[in-house]
Amino acid sequence: MSLQWYDFVGLAGVAFVLGAFFLLQAGKLKGDSLGYQLANLFGAVFILLSIFATGQDFRDVISATIMQLAWIVISLYGLWRSLKARAARFRRPPGGGQ
Repeated sequence: MSLQWYDFVGLAGVAFVLGAFFLLQAGKLKGDSLGYQLANLFGAVFILLSIFATGQDFRDVISATIMQLAWIVISLYGLWRSLKARAARFRRPPGGGQ
């Protein structure tokens, strides 16, 4: 078996997604943390890249493609929410505004 560059990219993507999920379950990452969202985003992008680098027809990989696109959209939404919450914390005056 000869691995190509896209196999390594796909494996890295799987490692990002599964690693983030494990760290979430282990209590080392929070679901709304920047690290968790970025790991999921990069993982899905890497997996999607590895899928299409093989030159497969879209019809042959439609379910995997939809899954990764959904993962990317959800990760971007989570990232946006996380950054929005972080910005709100920085705008809050010292002492909670009381």
